[in-house]
Amino acid sequence: MINRELIKKLNKEKGLSQKEWEQLLGTFNEEDRAYAASIARKISLNRFGNKIFFRGIVEFTNHCKNNCYYCGIRRGNTSASRYRLSKEDIMTCCDEGYKYGYRTFVLQGGEDNYYSDEKIVDIISTIHKKYPDCAVTLSIGEKSRKSYEKFFKAGASRFLLRHETANEKHYEKLHPKELSWKHRMNCLNDLKDIGYQTGCGLMIGSPNQTITNIAEDMIYMGKFNPQMIGIGPFIPHKDTPFKDYPSGSMEMTLFLLSLCRIMLPNVLLPATTALGTVRDDGRKLGVLAGANVIMPNLSPVNVRKKYMLYNNKSVTADDAGENLKLIQKNMQEIGYEIVVDKGDYKEM
Repeated sequence: MINRELIKKLNKEKGLSQKEWEQLLGTFNEEDRAYAASIARKISLNRFGNKIFFRGIVEFTNHCKNNCYYCGIRRGNTSASRYRLSKEDIMTCCDEGYKYGYRTFVLQGGEDNYYSDEKIVDIISTIHKKYPDCAVTLSIGEKSRKSYEKFFKAGASRFLLRHETANEKHYEKLHPKELSWKHRMNCLNDLKDIGYQTGCGLMIGSPNQTITNIAEDMIYMGKFNPQMIGIGPFIPHKDTPFKDYPSGSMEMTLFLLSLCRIMLPNVLLPATTALGTVRDDGRKLGVLAGANVIMPNLSPVNVRKKYMLYNNKSVTADDAGENLKLIQKNMQEIGYEIVVDKGDYKEM
């Protein structure tokens, strides 16, 4: 019963102490998870109805200057088949997506210096000019504040940058020495300060992660108050130093989705591709745990398998229309519908 009381306390006070988080995360069972999901689902239905927002991801480059130990497109992976999309390629993805009702385009890629600030600004402003009723979201990693300001001015209004871990020592176990936890946290603060709808998040079950670490993450996110949170299970990639580590727990991931919804009722919370990779019904389970966003892939079919962040990534060969129909059917099966809407973050 202790855990149920802690979930009730979280619902009432929107936060827990470090010790309470560790108790809850370290000892929860399936009944606790189902109880949290029922509260999270009620909150989501009260705030958003049975509406699920969808965003189209365009994975425009799998080149990356970084060498993160967990990532399949890391610089050191010589087996990766590299590609870059031209501005014309990206616009074709957006054109197709718009036709099918997508009103948010997510430009996602490795930290690829080929795409200068000027190139990124040109791509953003072209999308923004052609589709002024659409949101442009960026997921392109750590940049300078000046760069973030340029992108914001050009028309990008959202930015996804997973904090990955709120613990500096844990961060150092996931990344080479040239990457800095403090810099990542500064980037997130800059993004929020500039005015982006800012998303953070973490991998559940990443190597060397402890319950204490996840408790620290929940406290960090409660204080940071992001507009979006991306949570998915860690899945190893065969060409990385972490290839032999086990995947993260689906149950813990779903539990944390529910706890995030309870703690931050208005947050935009995706049921991620990683959830759909671990289990065929993973996205459905994510929505039933409190998620309210789905992010289908708009990238050209011939490059989708090349953007392989982890093993067996769920990749569909369907075009934007067929993919959307399938997601629509899946959502209808659990009583939800996807809606043509930018799906901006709103305080309620």
